[in-house]
Amino acid sequence: MRVFLDANVLFSAAKSDGAVRALLRLLRERGHVCCVDTYVVTEVRRNLAAKGPQALHLLDALLADLEMASAAPGTVASGDVDWLPEKDRPVLAAAIRLRCDALVTGDRTHFGAGYGKVFGGVTVHSPRSLAEHILG
Repeated sequence: MRVFLDANVLFSAAKSDGAVRALLRLLRERGHVCCVDTYVVTEVRRNLAAKGPQALHLLDALLADLEMASAAPGTVASGDVDWLPEKDRPVLAAAIRLRCDALVTGDRTHFGAGYGKVFGGVTVHSPRSLAEHILG
């Protein structure tokens, strides 16, 4: 399975050695590919610099195990992303463009309405629902 990580997931994994970091470890151990793009990484770096600069080195270590893509715009059906606020559309668009099976995000405010639904072949998950899906 190819899993695209939203910025808040990557931020949480870098900032603390908790459930989200364990989820990323589990995904990799089970042979899944975790993907990000430069749009997401830029947001994570900005937020860590402001809220937890000591975790920037952990972010770099995490990134070494992820598939990184450029934030180049691609053609994505507007119906797949136009339900999201403008700033969040590039995240789902990247997951679709990279042919991911899932997008994992803790952003219930903006993505919550899409949890469990499929857009352009990508199922939107919370970290918990993805863990439940992976564990069976």
